[in-house]
Parts: sequence; C-alpha cells; structure tokens
Amino acid sequence: MSKGNKKYFIIDFDSTFTQVEALDILGEISLKDAPDKKERLEKIKSITDQGMNGSFSFRESLEQRIEILQAHKSHLPKLIEELRKLVSKSFQRNTDFFKAHADNVFIMSNGFKDFIVPIVSEYHIQPENVYANDFEFDSAGNIVGFNKDNVLSSNNGKVEQLRSLELKGDIYVIGDGYTDYEIKAAGLANKFYAFTENVERNNVTEKADHVAPSLDEFLYLNNLNTAISYPKNRINVLLLEGVHPKAIELMKYEGYNVEVYPAGLDEDELVKKIKNVSILGIRSKTQVTKKVLDNAKRLISIGAFCIGTNQIDLEECLKKGIAVFNAPFSNTRSVVEIAIAEIIVLMRKLFDRSAAMHEGQWDKSAKGSFEIRGKSLGIIGYGNIGAQLSVLAESLGLNVLYYDVEEKLALGNATKCDSLEDLLKRSDIVSLHVDGRKENQDIIGANEFNLMKDGVIFINLSRGHVVDLQALKANVESGKVAGCAVDVFPEEPKSNDEEFMSELRGLPNTILTPHIGGSTMEAQENIAAFVPNKIMDYINTGGTTNSVNFPNLQLPKLQNAHRLIHIHHNMPGILAKINNVLADHAINIVGQYLKTNETIGYVITDIDKEYDNELIRELRQIEHTIKFRVLY
Repeated sequence: MSKGNKKYFIIDFDSTFTQVEALDILGEISLKDAPDKKERLEKIKSITDQGMNGSFSFRESLEQRIEILQAHKSHLPKLIEELRKLVSKSFQRNTDFFKAHADNVFIMSNGFKDFIVPIVSEYHIQPENVYANDFEFDSAGNIVGFNKDNVLSSNNGKVEQLRSLELKGDIYVIGDGYTDYEIKAAGLANKFYAFTENVERNNVTEKADHVAPSLDEFLYLNNLNTAISYPKNRINVLLLEGVHPKAIELMKYEGYNVEVYPAGLDEDELVKKIKNVSILGIRSKTQVTKKVLDNAKRLISIGAFCIGTNQIDLEECLKKGIAVFNAPFSNTRSVVEIAIAEIIVLMRKLFDRSAAMHEGQWDKSAKGSFEIRGKSLGIIGYGNIGAQLSVLAESLGLNVLYYDVEEKLALGNATKCDSLEDLLKRSDIVSLHVDGRKENQDIIGANEFNLMKDGVIFINLSRGHVVDLQALKANVESGKVAGCAVDVFPEEPKSNDEEFMSELRGLPNTILTPHIGGSTMEAQENIAAFVPNKIMDYINTGGTTNSVNFPNLQLPKLQNAHRLIHIHHNMPGILAKINNVLADHAINIVGQYLKTNETIGYVITDIDKEYDNELIRELRQIEHTIKFRVLY
C-alpha cells in the first residue's frame, strides 16, 4: 500500500454510522401488518448477526433477508425518516469532523445506497464517496433483489471495492463487523477500529487494532477530536451501594465507563478502587476520607445518592477541586411518609400487638393506645423534610412545634420554639430531622430525655450519631419513652449479608429499620436521575448548581468557543493572572464567570477557538492552581 500525507477514513454504515441494522428497521416497516411479523424479524436479525460475525455467506444472507422482507419502494422514505433519528450519538456530535474531512471520508457498506446517501449527505459526506449495494425493483415497485454485479454484494466485497479505489495515503477503517476487519487483514488499511457504541462482536474486537466505544475515542487517538475535550468512555465511574439502575443507565448512555458494586467499601478497599476513578457515586455507608481522597488522583466529582454528605470529607474535596453533589429534595416525601406512619404505629402500639398475634396472643384492649389528633409533634430540624412533615402532620390534626439553629419560616400554623429545651418539654412526640455535622453528635442524650414528657414517642430518621443510644435504651426500659422508631445508627452493616448489632434490639414498642427512610422506588428513581444529571452538567459545562461544596455557578450553554475551567485556592489576583496569560496570547474572551468561597475560586472563561498548547500549559502553571480543564 502506497503511503502519502493524506488520511482516508473508511466507515461502515449499519450499527456504526447508525445505531441499528437498516434492514431490521425496514422489516419493522414492511412487515407491519404481517401475522408472522415477530418470527420474520427474528429470522432477519439472526441472519444479519451470522453475516456480521463472518460465520455465514454474505451474499446468501442478503438474498434471504430481502426475500423475507417483502419490502416496497414506498417503504424507503419511512425508513430514511427513522434512520435519521438513529444516527449514532457520537457521530451526531462530530459533524464538524465530517465537514472538515469531507473529501477523505468514505462510507463502505454492504447496505444500500437508496437509504444510505440521504442520511450521510446531511453529515457533509459526498454521494460519490458512498460505496454500497443497489436495490432491484420489479415493475410494481417491489424490492426483489440487488445488483449482483456490484462487488459489495459478494463475499470479501469491501476488500475488492477499496482495492479498486487505489487510495494513496494512510487508511483507517471504522466498523462493527467482520467484513470491516477483512480490509485490514488484506493489508489495505493502517488500522482497524472495532466500533462498539451500538453492538460488540467478540470475534471482531479481538482482531481489532483498537476498540472504539465511540467515534470520540477514534478522533481522540488520532488528534482529530473537535466535539468534546475527552472521550466519555475514558471517564471511569464507580457506583457503590446498589445505586438505582436508572443512574447506571443514564451514565452509560452518556458514554461513561461504569463499574457497579452492590455494597459499600471500607477505607482500604476504596483506596485500592479509587485510583483511576473520575466519578464516584455512593450512598450513606461509604466513608470518603482524606486517605481515600489522597489516592484519588483522577477524581473530578462525587455524587451522594442521598440527602446527607457527612460521610464525605467535603473540606478535603474542596481543597482538591472535587465537586460534590447530593439529592437534597428527591426522597423528602418518602421520609415524611414513614415518619407519619411510625407516629401512628407507635401511638397505637401496633408493632408489639402484631408481634404478639404472631405468637398466638389475643389482647383486645385500648390500654396505651392513643389518637394522634390534638397531640403536639416537636420537629427538631426544620429543613426540607422537617418542613414537609410539619405540613402533613398539621393536616392530620397534630399541633406542630419546631426548633432549628437557623432562622426558618413557619409553615401553616407551626410554632417556632426558641430553644431545644422548650420543644422537648412541650412535645408528646419528638422527631429528629437534623444534618450530620459534627456539632450534632449526641444532641439527644440523658439530659434531653429527662426534659421530655413521660410517655413521649421518639423518632430518629436523620443520622445515627445524633442520639446517645444507651440513654435511649435506658429511657425505653424505664417507660419514660413509650415508643421509639430508629432508622439510622452510628455503625451500620456494609451490606445485607452482615448481621445488624445494636443495644436497641428486643426493646418493647421499638421499630428498627435498616436506613430505609428514603428507600422507596419513587425516591430512588428520583435520586438516580437528579444526581447523575448534576454531575454530567458539571462535566459537560462546568455548571455547579446544587453542589454542596463548590461555589454555585449556573452557566449558559457553550456556543462556538472553548471553555476554560480554572479551580484555584482563593487568593487575591488569580483572575488577573488568568487574564494576563490570555492577553499575552491575544485571546479574545467571549464570556467570563467567577465565584468564590472561603477556600477556592472557580473561574470559567469562554474564549475563541484559536489558541495553542502553550496557553494551556501557562494556565495550568499559575500559582495556587488546583485543577484545570478545557471543554469544547
């Protein structure tokens, strides 16, 4: 093969340029009303797969599929309409690449020009650069066959077609099938890239020079990338603790390399796992400590798939330029509903009475059972959950009192208490909804229980360390606390396989639940959508809205520019240094955004596309820089 300065790109169509095999979609259209549609479509797919795997004669597979299809010329416009929607995602975002290399991009397919040309033409690919088969029609417009003189209708057709073009230069082949590999095997291409964004065939990937999970990967490897700064498939995501499948689906769809682990990890285990992770997703059990973060050299962002973030060293994340996102609202309703349910169950002693019935004991009595109407509910912590609990409780006839260290507006007829002591003395029911900050350690202990009414109902759905469990146990046993419900504990099992140990086991009128206050299908799905979308927005645009540790910055969508993201220690003069570097390189600033907190400064600068690598090097070397990245 002759070598020159030119580069040629030979790209397959079915399952590469598009997400599907076009004849499969044509079958959906042409067999729409056929009684045996399902069986025929399965047969077509089976024949296609055998052809792509190289285990079936291509010409024979083509003949059989066309016979099964019973398609008509009138079906083709609908097929083209459907295929337009199904162009591979990474091809859609790299239109500029096709425009820049229009003369050197060739579509070489065993499919048909009739539907390929209208699709690829919209991506600046010239019709004369499309090499594919031709349908044959009868006088009524039925598709009855294909042009058997076309070399692409025969086995090894792509090899013969490319050889006849006599291209002088470097040739790169991108495709998902065995027929694409045959081009490299024949010595006609420099490299074969197995494209796996839509389908992965083992006998193809094992023969490839490189596996390309997206077109972005191919462009990145060959310094041709124009649409994104870094291939998403190279961004490693680790999701722990059985995160809802919706989150996995969203992040895989975005193109990330996602690893899922069903349980939590201890510090040493996470230290080993975190080394090449860019995005970490956890729930409440996994502790992200300084030691973990010191080993997280590539970590960009952490998602807490829950409300609390006390399991994460937020200050250390800030120092290392790692943005943390949580789900402050997504499971609010679920926690409120379980609180209401537990209040009623405990006031009626339903839990103990049900257990007794299971033991055969019949105790029909009203002793110790009360309505909740007219009772006083004291809510400690009037945030999202506490405030919504206040509204629902009042609608059930409870008199609501609340206490919060911050000034919070009362909802409905709720009454603000000036002190925790005041609330505890006045409440028939006490429900804890505080955050996990260190200052809240044992905020309810022996002294606080002494202040409560005799026969109080006590609920903790917030954090395990905020209650002295020995003091709670003593007060349940003495009858001071008539009933309690606890969902959170200072130490919790890492997985469902570990035994739960607690001094509260076996106590009367005591509901113990395994940290499931927010664990409803609705809440988990809401969280699984909210957190990944915040992280992906941060990765894609630099936006930090709802970050729990970064300065919150909502950014416009990037338009025809490069976005420079500069995270630095909050020191005077950094912005001036950034702009001085840009001025030295005669860079035009399209837009600039700055937010700071007491620890870091966060500068977003949108610039014209023309710049050199020296500019990037100088921006990275500005004193006090923590992290720097480029988006485009």
